[in-house]
Amino acid sequence: MPIADNVTLGSKVSIPHPELVNLYGCSVGDGSRIGTFVEIQKNAAVGARCKISSHTFICEGVVIEDEVFVGHGVMFINDRRPRATNDDGSAQTEADWVLERTRVRRSASIGSNATIVCGVTVGIGALVGAGAVVTRDVPDHAIVAGVPARIVGDTRTRRAT
Repeated sequence: MPIADNVTLGSKVSIPHPELVNLYGCSVGDGSRIGTFVEIQKNAAVGARCKISSHTFICEGVVIEDEVFVGHGVMFINDRRPRATNDDGSAQTEADWVLERTRVRRSASIGSNATIVCGVTVGIGALVGAGAVVTRDVPDHAIVAGVPARIVGDTRTRRAT
């Protein structure tokens, strides 16, 4: 089932191809739009009036506030030291790693193919450029780009520095 029974969907959520998404244990706010091939994992939250574009991965521990735009193919990460196995060779379980939370504040925009490393906050009204790798907090209204992402402008003036 692409949309599990334990998903909380607000009113007027648009998922044009519900058979082509994977949502489980998450919440999606009123009026948000979810594109095809999007996965939203348990304990993740998408606010109201957001647009989550196709091929995006929102993992456990990610909170996206209201009116956020997430471009195509955006990847969120929730484990700073991912491993498949423990030192003894046994497969890791949920008890064997540390979840690091990430927050995207109200009215932020994240460009296509950006990667948001765990434990950061993308500020209110900030803009993350396409392909950027965000490794540290993004201040409110900052425009960031590059690998790793660096401040290149301010959304209030709409000018890059």
